[in-house]
Order: sequence, then C-alpha cells, then structure tokens
Amino acid sequence: METKTIRQTVTIKASPHQVYEALMDSRKHSRFTGGKASISRKVGGKFTAYDGYAEGVNLELVPDEKIVQSWRAGDWPAGHSSRVTFAIKEVKGGARLSFTQSGVPEEQFEDVSQGWRDYYWAPMKEMLEKK
Repeated sequence: METKTIRQTVTIKASPHQVYEALMDSRKHSRFTGGKASISRKVGGKFTAYDGYAEGVNLELVPDEKIVQSWRAGDWPAGHSSRVTFAIKEVKGGARLSFTQSGVPEEQFEDVSQGWRDYYWAPMKEMLEKK
C-alpha cells in the first residue's frame, strides 16, 4: 500500500500545557472534537477518539512538549496504523504545534489532511483561545 506523510503547523494562543492537556485529557479532547474520547496518560496505554473512529497506542509522552502515538482510523485497511507526532513549543504569544503523521494511506491522504485542520486545529483553537 502506498502511503504519504502529513506535516502541519498551527500556532495557538495558549500555553504548551493547555495544548498538551487538550490532546491528552479525555474530557477536554471530547469537548473540542465533539466525539467521545478515552485517552490513557501512560506510554503503552491505548486511546480512542471521535466515538471510536480513531484508535491507537501512546508510544512516547513528554508532558507539555511531545506526544507520539500509533494511530489508525476505523475505515483504514485492517491492521494498518500510522504514526503521529505532536511537538509543542512555546512561542511568542502562545504555543506552536508541529504535527506529523506518517503512513497515511495515499487514497485517504487529502481527507485525513483536511480532517486534522477542520476537526482538530480549528475547534482546539476555538476552545483554548476563548477569553
């Protein structure tokens, strides 16, 4: 199967801790995505998001700095997972989230790439930037 890599960067007017917590706290994750999430906070622990559509395992966790996960969507070929890295850095005015997802099935690349923008970055910014 041919795969591609997604690379995206978003700056959010929030602290790195707030961004990390939005991704790793089940309740906060559910709040900004609108779908049920269950996220382990341990390396080797499992997570599900978007009412079970996405699932995977935490491979590396550096609080407030980095999250690496195996990640798969429910409509992907059986047994196929990608690898996602959320790297969070403090920048002037907030946090920069650098996102990489390798191993995305080529035929779903455009949809998955747009999905991160529409269903993660935009609502996360909206939730965290509310004053």
